[in-house]
Amino acid sequence: MLFSASYPVGDAYYGDGLYYFKRQLVSVMVGMVGFNLMVHFPLRYVLGTAHWFVVLLLALILVTLIPGLGTTANGATRWLSLGPMPIQPSELIKPFLVLQSARIFGQWDRLSWKVRLTWLLIFALVLLGILLQPNLSTTAFCGITIWLIALAAGLPYIYLMGTALGGLLLATISISFKEYQRRRIMSFLNPWADPMQDGYQLVQSLLAVGSGGTWGAGFGLSQQKLFYLPIQYTDFIFAVFAEEFGFAGSLVLLLLLLVYGTLALIVSMKAQNAIHRLVAIGVMILMVGQSLMNIGVATGALPTTGLPLPLFSYGGNSMIASLLGAGILIRVARESREAEVVSLEDKRSRSRRRR
Repeated sequence: MLFSASYPVGDAYYGDGLYYFKRQLVSVMVGMVGFNLMVHFPLRYVLGTAHWFVVLLLALILVTLIPGLGTTANGATRWLSLGPMPIQPSELIKPFLVLQSARIFGQWDRLSWKVRLTWLLIFALVLLGILLQPNLSTTAFCGITIWLIALAAGLPYIYLMGTALGGLLLATISISFKEYQRRRIMSFLNPWADPMQDGYQLVQSLLAVGSGGTWGAGFGLSQQKLFYLPIQYTDFIFAVFAEEFGFAGSLVLLLLLLVYGTLALIVSMKAQNAIHRLVAIGVMILMVGQSLMNIGVATGALPTTGLPLPLFSYGGNSMIASLLGAGILIRVARESREAEVVSLEDKRSRSRRRR
């Protein structure tokens, strides 16, 4: 899908239609290394190191706020240029937030108030740092993820209501001070009021989705990706997908997300360890929740955000974070009491004995 959506842009800007595709392949290879580490390492070791990654990535998020150190694009400073591939700590921190929040809330009753308040403060600093980049959509998604894990852990409702109200207040303050965020909200409510300016992205996305019809235009035959739809290979890649594969293809994708979410819930229910159960729920939110939010933006059901579509959108950091999350879920399944991992060789030998 990325090959199809990015080819015109890569060809026009870099003289190589495969520019984005090849860079993404590098990220996939890096992500698969992390994926395999997550799958094969015992979860207790992964959870034991999660807090160090959260602190490290929080420090990198704060570094992006220092003038001259962060890389700015589209009015936001979210990246650090530390090599050939820019690092976006706000994306990489997502799977580790899931691990650490599951670890904290899964043993909440056994922790002292000092430890509780320390980690609540660290989580708040993470959200504040991402918000100041500014990146309201990622802040909201990370905050919702942590909040839902706390809800699944059974924390008292008064704590949950208080943090929810605080999050809404913080979002309201951000929207009040950031004009472009207010304009996004207004364009979401009525994109056709200003189809050539604030509502342009959403209008073009809706045209792409609608043009797909029932069966789609066919792979590679999207018209909106030909410089009508902005950033069609990242935030709005679903619109290109819907135009090329139509309602039928979009329905299949939603069904696949439903299957993935159902499997994640089954894994969480089979997990005997409370922390492992919360990890599975957190990964489900990370993969399925973010996917639904991205699709909601492309179809006009939600205000325009900068959240990528996991495993689809261009972005090395998002791809690595998604593969780490997928590996963590498989590891939880393997460590569940009822999970049985059978090698192919064992299976073949059993078949031969039966014969």
